[in-house]
Amino acid sequence: MWESLLVEDVITTYNTMSRGKQYKSVAEKLDIEKEYTPEEAIAFLKEHKMAKFDESVEVHVRLGINVKKSDEMVRATIVLPEGTGRSQRVAVVTSTKEKEAKEAQADLVGGEELIKEIKDGKVIPGAAFDVLLATPEMMPKLAPIAKILGPKGMMPSPKTETVTPKIKETVEMLKKGKKISFKNDDTGNLHQIIGKLSFTAEALLQNYQALREALNKVKPENMKGKLIKSITLCSTMGPSLKVKI
Repeated sequence: MWESLLVEDVITTYNTMSRGKQYKSVAEKLDIEKEYTPEEAIAFLKEHKMAKFDESVEVHVRLGINVKKSDEMVRATIVLPEGTGRSQRVAVVTSTKEKEAKEAQADLVGGEELIKEIKDGKVIPGAAFDVLLATPEMMPKLAPIAKILGPKGMMPSPKTETVTPKIKETVEMLKKGKKISFKNDDTGNLHQIIGKLSFTAEALLQNYQALREALNKVKPENMKGKLIKSITLCSTMGPSLKVKI
C-alpha cells in the first residue's frame, strides 16, 4: 500500500488516514521527529506486532535519482544472510542445465518450448513464477517474449544475475528467499522486504545492513548529490519509523 507514497510522507500519513484503535495506539508511541537507529526501529516493530499473521519487515528508501534519466536507474542483486522468509517460484529457460535446475527444485524448467508457452499465454509471468532465470545461450531466443517480461521486471539480465550458468546454486538461493533483486520504482523510491517479525532482531539487522551495503555500491556514476534521501522501516500492518542514514 505504501508504494504510491513518497517515503517521508509515510511517516505522517497515519495522522490523516482512518485507522483502527490498535494502529493509532502504536502510532502515538512514535516520535515522528526522531530518526531511529536501525536497532531501535527493529526493536519497536517487534515489540508492537499488529497482526495475527507473521508480518513482513519492509524497508522503503527515497532515492535522489532522476527517474527520467535511464543512466540513473538503481538495480542490483544481493544475498540476504538470513533470507526474506518468503520462497520464490523459479522458472528456468535452458538447453544445457535442465538436470541442475530440476535437482534444485525449480518450479518450471524448459527450453524453447517454455518460451513459446509464455509467448502464447499458457504460462503467465507473475502467476506461474516469480523469477525467470536463463542460461547465456538462451538469451537471443528470449527476444519474442521481451515485451511480456520487461514490463513485469522479469526479463533475465546479467545485472541482476538472472542470466547465469550457475543454475543450481542460483535456484537454491532464490527458493530459500536469500537471493533478491531490487530496483527503483517509477517515482524514484525503492521498496524491499528484509524478513519477518518472527526473525530475531539480529537476523533482521544483518539483512538490513546487507541491503544498505548494497545500496552504497550502486550509486549511478553520472548522478549528482546523495543517492539516499531518506529511509523508513515498517511492518506490513504497522506505522513507519524514519531511520538514520
